[in-house]
Parts: sequence; structure tokens; C-alpha cells
Amino acid sequence: MTTRQVPRWSELKPLLRPKPVEWNPTRRRLDSALTIADLRAIARRRTPRSVFDYTDGAAEREITLRRARRLFAELELRPSILQDVSDVDLSTTVLGRTSALPFAFAPTGFTRMMNHEGERAVVRVAQRHGIPYSLSTMGTTSPEDVAAAAPEARRWFQLYVWNDRAAGEELMHRAAAAGFEALVLTVDVPVAGARLRDVRNGFAIPPALTLSTVLDAATHPAWWINLLTTEPLKFATLSSWQGTVADMIDAMFDPSMTIADLEWVRSCWQGPLVIKGIQTVDDARRVVDAGADAIILSNHGGRQLDRAPVPLRLVPDVVQAVGDRTEVWLDTGILSGADIVAALALGARTTLVGRAYLYGLMAGGERGVERAVQILEREIRRTMQLLGVRTVAELGPQHVRLP
Repeated sequence: MTTRQVPRWSELKPLLRPKPVEWNPTRRRLDSALTIADLRAIARRRTPRSVFDYTDGAAEREITLRRARRLFAELELRPSILQDVSDVDLSTTVLGRTSALPFAFAPTGFTRMMNHEGERAVVRVAQRHGIPYSLSTMGTTSPEDVAAAAPEARRWFQLYVWNDRAAGEELMHRAAAAGFEALVLTVDVPVAGARLRDVRNGFAIPPALTLSTVLDAATHPAWWINLLTTEPLKFATLSSWQGTVADMIDAMFDPSMTIADLEWVRSCWQGPLVIKGIQTVDDARRVVDAGADAIILSNHGGRQLDRAPVPLRLVPDVVQAVGDRTEVWLDTGILSGADIVAALALGARTTLVGRAYLYGLMAGGERGVERAVQILEREIRRTMQLLGVRTVAELGPQHVRLP
């Protein structure tokens, strides 16, 4: 027989603590996000489909992106138990300076389209957390305005080489004059990848008001109000463009660029030079021989060549080949702190995240980007503690096994 009694108030009181009500809707949304996937789900609800798909999508059948994420999901992390992990240091050294966290914000185009706060919001978060921010050539805020928004941030400028080399030189000089630390030269876009979601959505810059976009506006009024009542959406480094992103890339970017053109870039840029878009060991050797200060193993987030190599799988071989002469960084497919820890354990000096912070930006502007960093930082710290390591330098191949 079970003996029962009438509960006393002193016993009930601890169980009846109501959760404080959060009246701010943005903070309430973001507080409910525990992972980057949660931020993605919020972003999808709050952003027009064509804009969300531009951020979320990849090239052709999106095989490349799925493979990159699958490898992160299927790898095995291998802990060492009974280690003192009461005090964990997440910092690393990037281009000779300390980065408080082992990731940077990757360059992304059209950022003010995802949310009207745009690049200024992102670089302010980067400044607060002591991590680098890379401004894209296709950004919607000028290098000068980004510098003014966060004068103490570590700022890098990402460059695509245009057919008009004089325009490229001008951009490099502007970035240097605005205090940008490094140049990130992207080399995997001789022509535009086939981003089929954009084609199917009729995606254009600036967004065109068609019947479908008007209908979409009815379900995303806040986004459209912010777009139409803030400064016009335009490129910070172009006078104007009317049409698709792919048409613009094919019209303006230089498909004839070769390794020899790195000498021209070096003649225009005196600071550190980072080459982004390396996908083979041989190409890593070539650009390091040409003087790259760092290389980024990247397939452009799966947005260029479908079925391209998965960057994470390349890390050990590339580090072995050139790691004593340059820094090896990684992007593509990163959606969690555990992903970042795995890349570091395989030998990457640091990582870059793009979609992860854009989901936060779409979910809640600057506060959403802040939430994305909080999520990644907590996941990195917890993963390192569970692996039994106290510093990024202690991570090694013994902590991860690839399938």
C-alpha cells in the first residue's frame, strides 16, 4: 500500500515558481534558441523565402554542402577522462595576434538584405567578442562605414578580382586606408555557380516587387518595412546593379586570373594576404609558394562547384604539406561549436562561420548575431571540457576520428 498525505504549502512553494515573462519579442525569440539550428528555424519564419534561400542554399543539387555537414555529423570525438578542465582558454593566435575565440566571421554578400542592420551589426558583435570580421567585396556597407561602426575590431577585407583591375586596386587602397588588417582573396569564383534556389525564386538585387514578393510581404511585413524605410539596399563597392547575382558575377569577375596575378595583388596590398577557396593539396602548395600568409580550405559553402572536395577531410593532408609555412584555416559546413573543435583538432589554426551568424542576423539583427556567438562559445567550451582539454593548443588528431 502507498501511504499518501496532503502536501504542505512549504513543500508546494518551491514547485510553483513561475518563469519570468519576457515582454520583448526579439529577446523572447532569441532566448528560445539553444542551437544554430534553432536560429535557422526562426530565420526561416521571419525572412522572405528568396532571401532565406539565398543564404541557406548551395549550388545545383547541393551535394557539396550536404557532404560537408554529413562529415561533421559522422566524425567521432574521443575524450580523455580525469583531466582538470575547470579553467578553459578558448583563444588562439591568428596572423600573429590573439583571437579570443577560435573562429572568425566569414565574408558574406548582401548582408543588409538579410536584415537591415547588416554589416554594422555583425562587426560590432565581432568587436565585443574579440574575433575578426571579414567584409565582402559584395557587402552592402562601405569599408569606411564598417570601420566607423567598430573602430577597435579586427577587420579583414575580402576581394574578388574584377575585369576592371583599376577598381580592384581602388578597393584595396580604400580598405588599407580604413584600417583593415588583412586581405582575403577569394579564388574559387571564376564564374558563378548554379544556385538553383535563386533561379527558381527569381532572386534579384535589389529585390523586385512581383506578385509573388507582394504576397510574401503579407507574411513578412517587418522585413519589408525595414527594407523600405531604411537606406536603400545597394552595393558598397558598386555603383548599381539590376539583375541576378549570377549575371553580375559572370559580367564583372575576371575568369582569366592565374597564380601569376598574385604578384599584382601583392604590389597593391602590403598587409597579410589570405587565399580563400583552396580545395587540393597541390593548390595549397602553389599559393603558399607564391607567398600566402594563410590559406582557407573552403568550397565556398557549397555554392560553386557541386561535388567539390569536403574541406574538413583535407585538413590533415594540407597541414602536413604546408602547415610549417603558413596558417591553415577552414570554413564550409560549420554549424556548431563541436564542428569548430573537430577542425582545430585536425590541425586548422582557426575557422570561419558564415551561415551560422547570418541565421542569427535574420532571426534578430545584432542581438541575433550575439546569440549565435553565445551558442558557439558555449558549445566550444563544453566540448573542450568533455574532451579533457584546457586550451586550443592541446587539441590534436587523437581527439577526433573521421569516418
